[in-house]
Amino acid sequence: MSQPSSPSGASGAPTPQRTGAAVTASAPAPAPRRPFLRPSRLLANAPHEKLHPAVLSEAERRAASLQLRIADAITAFAGSMMFVYLHIALFAVWMLVFEKSPWPTLTLIVSLEAIFLSTFVMIGQNRQAAFQQAKADHDYTVQQKLLEENTELTRTIHRLTQEMHARMLPAGSSSDGAPDTAV
Repeated sequence: MSQPSSPSGASGAPTPQRTGAAVTASAPAPAPRRPFLRPSRLLANAPHEKLHPAVLSEAERRAASLQLRIADAITAFAGSMMFVYLHIALFAVWMLVFEKSPWPTLTLIVSLEAIFLSTFVMIGQNRQAAFQQAKADHDYTVQQKLLEENTELTRTIHRLTQEMHARMLPAGSSSDGAPDTAV
């Protein structure tokens, strides 16, 4: 009469599970690990055998260039909540301590920062596009190899089947075992 329940409630707290007459609490599922956003950290911390070859080659390429490592670090920081909190604090201090309304210098600084951050966003998008293309190229190559192997296996099986039929069935009989009675 018990209905199946999900392993954890909406809040992530353990949900009681019914097992026969006893009720047990199951532990919440562990939170997924945060992905390594910077290639140098990915190469240092992730097991290479579990990485897609295109991911590994793109990470190695990006980790080899100082400019790309700097761009990755800026992009990773600019896309974090720490960046948001830091700006809230800096803007509040600037507006309360350094400059009075209408904050012309702050407006100039924020506009320049927006220009640079939009550039880093485009760098990140280009990086993602390059990665997706490399992954797609690798996947296409692997799929083509598999298709060629499967095609060759299918041809071999067909040839072997024909040879078996030729050996097992005499030339004048049909496939159902009855003698051929064609007139």
